[in-house]
Amino acid sequence: MLNTSARLLRLLSLLQTRALWTGPELAERLDVSTRTIRTDVDRLRQLGYPVEAAPGLTGGYRLGAGGALPPLLLDDDEAVAVAIGLRTAANGGVEGIGETSIRALAKLEQVLPPRLRHRVSAMQSATLAVPATGPKVDADVMIAIAAAIRSEHRLRFDYASHDGRATSREVEPHRLVVMGRRWYLIAWDPDRDDWRTFRADRITPKIPGGPRFTPRELPEAEVTARLQRGVGTATWRYVARVLLHGPAAEIRAKLPLPVEIEELGPDRCLIRLGSDTPQMLTLYLGLLDVDFEVLDAPELSAALTALADRLHRAAGPPVRSDAPGNDQSSSGSRPEPS
Repeated sequence: MLNTSARLLRLLSLLQTRALWTGPELAERLDVSTRTIRTDVDRLRQLGYPVEAAPGLTGGYRLGAGGALPPLLLDDDEAVAVAIGLRTAANGGVEGIGETSIRALAKLEQVLPPRLRHRVSAMQSATLAVPATGPKVDADVMIAIAAAIRSEHRLRFDYASHDGRATSREVEPHRLVVMGRRWYLIAWDPDRDDWRTFRADRITPKIPGGPRFTPRELPEAEVTARLQRGVGTATWRYVARVLLHGPAAEIRAKLPLPVEIEELGPDRCLIRLGSDTPQMLTLYLGLLDVDFEVLDAPELSAALTALADRLHRAAGPPVRSDAPGNDQSSSGSRPEPS
């Protein structure tokens, strides 16, 4: 059994990992009685930690907000992960947290032991973060969404859809997911009785939030699959169906974002992908380096025509093979200068 000091540290660490713990759960984790848990909670309160107790069958203990931030208890791997995450966040897709991330990282590196500081420095010197492009999410929006997920309260917000329409929504938020330098919210929509995907940069939360809800089960693999389907269609302003003359596996490996691909044969497949602009779609398709046919997107067809004309002008007139300066011997080597 752990001694009292070690047990208090372990108890504090557990309270920082979840919103609410019951007394029996904590007792089982620490291999003590529920009476010992009550005593240890009182000790933490005497040390200044705001441990709150919620009565009733669904009650338990939670770490409340205090006048000062209590010290976090991190193991070696967690400390390195936080340091690297802060460095990444400084160049990420969330507006207004770059400078804050750098300040927090500086404070963390001051207290890291030498062995961990070396690991973090090695990672930072070996990597290069490219600043995010495109729409960024306001940090307050991310905090509001994350708070609703953690507290299990419905999220009310205004949403700007891909076609510019503004709607009011109330959902049961499940997860915030980042993909392709964009943040998405996966949530259960009671009005539509189904899961929905929302672009976080298009969400404007409303205060106050909605009532509490019981979270629904959704495996991580299903979260990923639903996001991939949503990214390809619902969250973008422009969507196109394109027939590609190439193997589905090869196309999937080249696409910058995962989308659903319908295999039509060994060298033909159908995709439905989207973007904020038709011009961005032309870039995605050009990078695939295969022949393709646009099936039902006039905006994309017009953007492709404009791009083809621009590239043709940039290339200039074709150079004749018999023009002066282009003579080559039959072996294909350039003539020696006189």
